Order: sequence, then structure tokens, then C-alpha cells
Amino acid sequence: MKFSLIYEAQTTDASRAGDRKVFDDIVEQALLAEQMGFDIIWCVEHTALSNYAHMSAPETVLAFLAGKTQRIGLGHGVVCLPPAMNHPVKVAERIATLDLLSHGRMHFGVGKGGTQQESGTFGYDLSTLNPQIDEAMYLIPKIMTQDEIEHDGVYVKIPRRPIHPKPYQDPHPPMYLACTNTETLARAGARGMGALVLGFGGPEDVAKKNAIYREAWSGRKAEDQVGFRPNQHLAALCPTIVLDDGLAARKIGIKGQRYFMESLAHWYTGGPKPDPAQWGDDVTVADATGKSVVKTSFASEKVAVDFSDPAMMLLNPNHAYGTVQDCIGYVQRLIDAGADEILFICQMGTVPQWAQLETLRNIGQQVIPHFRDRQAQRAA
Repeated sequence: MKFSLIYEAQTTDASRAGDRKVFDDIVEQALLAEQMGFDIIWCVEHTALSNYAHMSAPETVLAFLAGKTQRIGLGHGVVCLPPAMNHPVKVAERIATLDLLSHGRMHFGVGKGGTQQESGTFGYDLSTLNPQIDEAMYLIPKIMTQDEIEHDGVYVKIPRRPIHPKPYQDPHPPMYLACTNTETLARAGARGMGALVLGFGGPEDVAKKNAIYREAWSGRKAEDQVGFRPNQHLAALCPTIVLDDGLAARKIGIKGQRYFMESLAHWYTGGPKPDPAQWGDDVTVADATGKSVVKTSFASEKVAVDFSDPAMMLLNPNHAYGTVQDCIGYVQRLIDAGADEILFICQMGTVPQWAQLETLRNIGQQVIPHFRDRQAQRAA
């Protein structure tokens, strides 16, 4: 099992001062995470999504962290592959350089980005990007491993050239695909890639996704393999706030989750920007079945909660919010559902830095050792 952190650089303050603070906070947390025994720091890539994600240059953040850390893994989760955003040659060069400087600590995820807001920034129509992403993801590991590369593709053309440097890891860092739906899960498994499951659905949803991924993996064909290092690995998102005061942790976490959800909905569906100043203390409500759900709206419409709809999974507040024991119980459920890696996310909009730091300490001092001890006992 791996225990990791993932960052969007999400902030309620889109000013220059807000940007300074959110990145200073990430660095402080990353250094603490290395001390606390976390395995990987993952950084997403998004462009032009104010408040939701200011992590537009993850390669720079990861390079900075590589120089300040010694052990912790560095996850590019994920590089957006439309060529005008990140040309395959430059992606291969950057990943290899980061892998060298970090002495083999890189993890390399790929995807296309999630919104027309991002794609349109670079002149693309989001709905047309899949073939371009496919061409790039197959090409990049070839660039990282071949002495020279020549490629005459539909979207990328490269005359014969030597591309340097080559990665520290042989043949290249492990590769992952961002998975937000059944199609991408099946694609990750069929192509021999790790799956980054980035959703709020909870253990039951992770179990369903795990079944899809493992089935596709078991039936994969050699000719479909992306890269030269098969990587059977499912990483599951785990929204988390862990404090001594479990009720306070739950309130802080659910409020942060609401901000995450509404800022995401603003860019994905055209809803209003989140306004935490207008929220009361109560940010949950019971649905028709009596289950607790996050209270919010998408665009101008109040949501009709239906957890069979993947979009509504964001409303699920039943995550690792609470005490250490609450967190251990929830993480165990994700493990039982098939997760190989837990992607803790606590930097969600309104969550204060002190609560995030306390969460990292509680996970590092109590949650991770709990599972490491169990692993050691099983191994013995």
C-alpha cells in the first residue's frame, strides 16, 4: 500500500497574495509529508480555472520539491497531452530530467484535462482530443527510451532526432492514466497503465471501478501496452480531515468539499462561483433515503441526489472526516475495495492550513503506522 497526497492548488483567494499563500502552504505540507512517511506527492495540471485549481505548472512545483526532499515520490498527476499544451518531446525531456534530479522518484500520469475552458485556451475542442492524447501517450515512452526518435503521426511529426536526457528509472517512470469514468478505467487496464481514480464516490464506487480496471487488465494485449513498464495499480481519492475533535474535522472537511464541488461545477457546468460567506454552519442535508449529502446547487438548480449518477458522487460527504479511528476505518474500506494507493486530499478551498497540517501529522503518526504494522505482520 502507498499513502499519498494530491494537490490542485485550490484557493478561495485568486489574488496574487492568495497564490503566494497556497503555494507556500503546499511546500510546507510536502516537507512535513516526507517526515511523516507519506509515499508520493501528486500535483495535477489545470489551466484557466480560477479558484478551483491554480496548479498550472506542476513540473515546476515538483522540481522545487525534488530539491527540498530526499525520499518522497513525485507524481505528475497528470500531464495534459494536447500537443499545444505539452508537446511530447518536451514532456519526455521534463519527466526524464525530473527523474534524474530526484534519483528515480518520478511517477508519470497522463490525460487531456477536463473542461472546454482549459482546452479552448490552447485552441482545442475538448470533444476531439482523445486521438491526440492516444498518439502522444504511446509516443512519449518511446522518446524516453530510444537513442533517436522519428515520428510521422496524424497530430505530431518529429524528424529524426536524438532527445536527451534519458530517465533515471529503467526503462522509464511508471505510467498512469487519469480515470473519471468507465471508459478511461477500461482503457488504463487494457493498456497496462496505473489508474488514478479521481472521484468522491466512496468505497462502493471504488469497488465497482476496481472490478472494471482489473478485468480490463487481465484481458490486455501486448500490442496495446503503453510504454515498456506494465503498472497494475489503482490509486483512489480519499477526501480527508483528521483532528482530535472529530465533529470539527467533519464540519471543516464537508465545507471544503462543498467549495471543491461548487468551484468545479462553475467551470464544468456554468454554475455560480462558490461564496462561502453566504453559507451557514450546516452544509449537509438528508436526501430522500435519509442519507446525509452535501447541500448545494449546480448552476441555478438545486440538485436531485441520485448516487447512480456519477456527477452526484461529489455530494457524498462520507469520507475520512473525523478522528484517527474514523480515518483508519475509511481507509480500510478503500483497501478492501481494491485500492493500491490512497490519494489523501485535504487542500479543499476553505480548509485552513492548521487543519491540513494537523491532518498530515495524525495520518503520519497514527494512520500510516497502523497499516504498515499490519503489512509487516502479514509478511511475517
